[in-house]
Amino acid sequence: MGRYVARRLLQMIPVFLGSTLLVFLMMYALPGDPVRALAGEQAVDQAQIAQVKKDLGLDLPIWQQYWNYLSGLFQGDFGTQIATQRPVADVIADAFPITVRLALFAFAFTVIVGISMGVFAGLKADTLRDRGLLVLTLLLISVPSFVLGFLAQYFFAHELGWVEPNVSAVAASQELILPAVVLGSLSLAYVARLTRTSVAENLRSDYMRTAVAKGLPKRRIIGVHLMRNSMIPVVTFLGTDIGTLMGGAVVTEGIFNVQGVGYNVFQALKSREGSTVVGIVTLIVVVYLVSSLIVDLLYAVLDPRIRYA
Repeated sequence: MGRYVARRLLQMIPVFLGSTLLVFLMMYALPGDPVRALAGEQAVDQAQIAQVKKDLGLDLPIWQQYWNYLSGLFQGDFGTQIATQRPVADVIADAFPITVRLALFAFAFTVIVGISMGVFAGLKADTLRDRGLLVLTLLLISVPSFVLGFLAQYFFAHELGWVEPNVSAVAASQELILPAVVLGSLSLAYVARLTRTSVAENLRSDYMRTAVAKGLPKRRIIGVHLMRNSMIPVVTFLGTDIGTLMGGAVVTEGIFNVQGVGYNVFQALKSREGSTVVGIVTLIVVVYLVSSLIVDLLYAVLDPRIRYA
């Protein structure tokens, strides 16, 4: 197991470098000049612009800029915002905890409700409740997240008055419940469908017939034998879904005015603040890599037949 983990950690290095380099090059290729944009429509001396670029290191070749970014990154320096001269690390420190809480609420909603719905339908496949689940999840998949967000905001905030339409700067936990439900709805649909299909398939397996023939309690048959084998594809999806929830919060945070990672990425893209975008994406890449490793290790827990040399 230790050798397997060490090998996976080594494999993460080229993935990390490749993904951050790709984002860095994409930001470099965007049209516009972030230094020139600071002056708006006012006339600015080109010599001043050149001096600011030199101070920020933007006049260097792209490969050298990327090397300087990596060198600072391993020292805890994510760069500096051009417009505000604020360290990107401070921006991330303010925004990341909000998005983490939002993603965790959405993840908990996805796991609890999605798996419960999938098991409920999978135990009685091809029945009315099974078809109802398929229709409901198909509806959630078909409706875009921004449409679902505006509908939820209209009914629960404006019509019913149960919640505030926008999240305050404090971002209290109760204010994040509705955005988390909207954010996790698409993932819930996939989790419910995966669970339903896996449960219905494993119910017809030989080991399930053997467990029933041995006279084991129904709770043990479903909770141990059925669920452990049925959760493998679900855990695979959930492992990558953690990063998706954090990276895909741009639309949801924009609708509910949640000043988290997605909000800051959107603002940084508008002003072409490359250091902010690359810094936030770097953390999301790390989340993806770590969650992928945890999922691989969970396979051995769910299925005793799986062993890592």
